[in-house]
Amino acid sequence: MQKLISKDAVMDNQWTLLKVATGPEILQAVPGRNFIVPFKFWKLYREELNDYGGNIAIWLNSDEDISEIGNGLHRLPLIALNFPVFSDGRSYTNARELRQRYEYKGEVRAIGDVLRDQLYYMAQCGFDSFELRNDQDADLCLNAFEDFSTNYQATIAEPTPLFRRR
Repeated sequence: MQKLISKDAVMDNQWTLLKVATGPEILQAVPGRNFIVPFKFWKLYREELNDYGGNIAIWLNSDEDISEIGNGLHRLPLIALNFPVFSDGRSYTNARELRQRYEYKGEVRAIGDVLRDQLYYMAQCGFDSFELRNDQDADLCLNAFEDFSTNYQATIAEPTPLFRRR
């Protein structure tokens, strides 16, 4: 089971990322498991997924629009945001939008090309769990959240900018 960082600790990943599927019947092969399914898959099979015995969450690619989730947003226990490559920062914006605009209270997870150098900034944008790239050591990445002592600008983690905190 792949490790992830959640709430400043390394833990076992209780979710299975479903990268390729042709239909909801794939879920019946492993009943009761928690799945993170692609957003397009979720949109196509939303009704069938309601009958599934485990938890279902979605993952969005950086080019997908959060507003398309609609009323189902707050019923999802987890939303994973994909970083297809290190240099694609659109998922930072999506995390911030989930927290600020949509007031999403569930878990926001970073998946894909997630590196130690990004963790501090991801946490500032509203991510609270991080599925690291395979070549990253989760135990060594824990101290990334202490790289900086404060931010100048307002963030999800600290909504008051530094000049207002003085």
